[in-house]
Amino acid sequence: MEKQKYLDRINIVLVDTQDGANIGSVCRAMKTMGITHLTLVTERNYDENRVRTLALHASDLWENAVFCTSLEEALKTSIFAVGATRRRGRHRKLSAFSPEQLADHIATLPEGQVSIVFGRESDGLRDDEVALCSSIVTIPTSDAFPSLNLAQAVQIITYTLFQRAQEYPTGKTAVTRERIAVSSREACAHLSAIGYFKWDEEEKWLDRFFSDTLEKAGLQEGELQLFDKLFRKIEQIKIHKGDKDV
Repeated sequence: MEKQKYLDRINIVLVDTQDGANIGSVCRAMKTMGITHLTLVTERNYDENRVRTLALHASDLWENAVFCTSLEEALKTSIFAVGATRRRGRHRKLSAFSPEQLADHIATLPEGQVSIVFGRESDGLRDDEVALCSSIVTIPTSDAFPSLNLAQAVQIITYTLFQRAQEYPTGKTAVTRERIAVSSREACAHLSAIGYFKWDEEEKWLDRFFSDTLEKAGLQEGELQLFDKLFRKIEQIKIHKGDKDV
C-alpha cells in the first residue's frame, strides 16, 4: 500500500482542547506529515480567528474536522485506539509504546482507522479516557522538564508515523471497537454464568483486559467468532457437567 494511503488511516483525536490556537497548531503539525483526519471531542466554542491564524495553510483540517460530544463516540469505528500520555499508574495500562514502537505496531495492523488520542493542555487525559483506549504511547522526555505542549506532542508522533509509513499487507479488515466490546461483554457474561468471578470489580477488570487485548491483536471477524464460540462452549460444558469442574 502506498505511503499516503497508509497515513490516511490515522485519525488524530483531541479531547477538550482549551485554546483554539492549539487546534490550529495541531492542524499545521498534522498536515506537514501528510495526516489530515482530525476529530475534536468537545462542547466548547472556539474563536475561528485563533484557529486559522495558527493553522495557516492547514485550515482545511479544521474545516473538515469531526466533532463529537464523547470520546466513546469518537472511537466507535476505530480498529485501534491509543492514548498519548506520560503519566502512569494503577488505572493507566500495564505497558506503553514509544512513538517508534507505536509506528511499528500500526504497520502490522489490518486496514481500518487508527485513532491517537491527545488530552487537555492543562492535565492531559483522565483515567476514564485512558481506559477507553487499548494502549498508551509515551514520548520520552527529560525528567528536569517532562511536559510537552499539545502541538509538539502531535508533531513528534505524526513525524514518527510519517517516517515509518510503508507498504503493509492488504486484504485483511479488522473488526471495530464496537464489535470487540460486544464480544468482550459476552465472554464475561458466560464466565459470570458459571461463577467465575469471586471479588468486586473482577468482571469489569477482565472486560477491559479482553477488550484491550483483542483490539491490539487486530483480529478479523472470523477470528473473533472463534473467540466468541470458546466462551459459549465453556458455559455449555459447565452446565452439562453440573457442579463438576470444567
